[in-house]
Amino acid sequence: MIEQNHTPGHWIGGATVPSTSTATIPVVNPANGQTVGEVPAGTAADVDQAVAAARAALPGWSAIAPADRAAVVRRIAAGLQARGEEIAAVITAEMGAPITLSRTAQIGFPVAVALSFADLAAGYAWQEQLGNSLIVREPIGVVGAITPWNFPLQQIVSKLAPALVAGNTMVFKPSEQAPLTARILAEVTAEAGLPAGVFNVVHGTGEVVGEAISAHPGIDMISFTGSTRAGRRIGAVAAETVKRVALELGGKGANVVLDGADLPKAVEKGLMMVFTNGGQVCGAWPRMLVPASRHDEVVALAVAAAEQYTVGDPADEATRIGPMASQAHRDRVDGYIRRGIADGAQLVFGGPGHPSGLEGGAYVRPTIFAGVDPDSAIAQEEIFGPVLTIIPYADEDEAVAIANSTMYGLTSGVFGEPARATAVARRLRAGQVDVNGGAWNPLAPFGGYRQSGNGREFGRLGLEEFLETKSIQR
Repeated sequence: MIEQNHTPGHWIGGATVPSTSTATIPVVNPANGQTVGEVPAGTAADVDQAVAAARAALPGWSAIAPADRAAVVRRIAAGLQARGEEIAAVITAEMGAPITLSRTAQIGFPVAVALSFADLAAGYAWQEQLGNSLIVREPIGVVGAITPWNFPLQQIVSKLAPALVAGNTMVFKPSEQAPLTARILAEVTAEAGLPAGVFNVVHGTGEVVGEAISAHPGIDMISFTGSTRAGRRIGAVAAETVKRVALELGGKGANVVLDGADLPKAVEKGLMMVFTNGGQVCGAWPRMLVPASRHDEVVALAVAAAEQYTVGDPADEATRIGPMASQAHRDRVDGYIRRGIADGAQLVFGGPGHPSGLEGGAYVRPTIFAGVDPDSAIAQEEIFGPVLTIIPYADEDEAVAIANSTMYGLTSGVFGEPARATAVARRLRAGQVDVNGGAWNPLAPFGGYRQSGNGREFGRLGLEEFLETKSIQR
């Protein structure tokens, strides 16, 4: 466990800067309720100071060659890798991810993403000739980034790396629930040679700091990852200054299991996509759609697989599911489990209440419902917890209709004969679909349809989110 981490100020202009407010926000370990740190409760004046620093740094940073900007991003990736064990311990303490997950996904993914953007810089067409026009791509300016608590380092690196390669500067607000890694990242950027003012961190709540960033006339773009509710508010506030807004919001992915699929593989992979990080993943697949004739077989496989997921102290190497990230979120997930029972879904694993022996933390029981009505609350709303709903369907057309029936469209999966599964994947209204457990690709664009957001992260399209396009006729 980490020692208590006090962050005395924000990171502005390459140094620690005290907040204009004396108020602080405690950071609470959800496994035991102990305070592991605190950060300032920032103000709009703090945001003003950070924006001024970012604007002052913009001309110099944007004038640096893309290859040299990419070299700094490579050094940032190396610095994060070097401090990986420290970062993993901090993430586990501040939001409850199992330590094994913190060492792999919480560290490995952001390092891989940073390197992928550094690699893109060399081959990217920063300018091209189109008839008598020279098409040039330039940094958009100062980016305001706001991120959630579930993958605190991954979410910001997915924005910072392309923004830096593109030549932008940034003002960043981390989640107040999991803000401690932001300080480590800031230190790593300075050690990597990033000029002062290019990356700035302002702590605080969404209602104060998030609103100030979204409304600020000195910020040219907002890149936000979080809930659909918060995304709607950010989009509305940012519209007053006609900012570019990139939103990566909620999800309610479907895992469509077709006739002829490898059922054990489909269930094992599908359950992993629901239980990883305690289900606190926007790209999870909490709905498992199965042929009605195979429903009971799938239920038996899912229950057997779920029994292998150990719930416990996230600092324990044997733990596969830790606590929810906060007591409030724990109560929300538990409420959905109770709602599922009240609405008549068949409870086949888990249920409401704390797991035995874990009454003192923000723990829920991993839960599986069978025979779920596709229009019910647990099948339509984002629970963001380890809750799987198994939904039977009559034929392929009904499966597609059910998969597309929510307001979300972020990720989904399809299992079956490859050609048929790919054809079904094309029919799904989701920004990313895995066929038969296709591997994660950091160069593939990630983002949502409908109320899962707009814009894309990762790869070339992710880089272009942070660029303006200019045509020069000659």
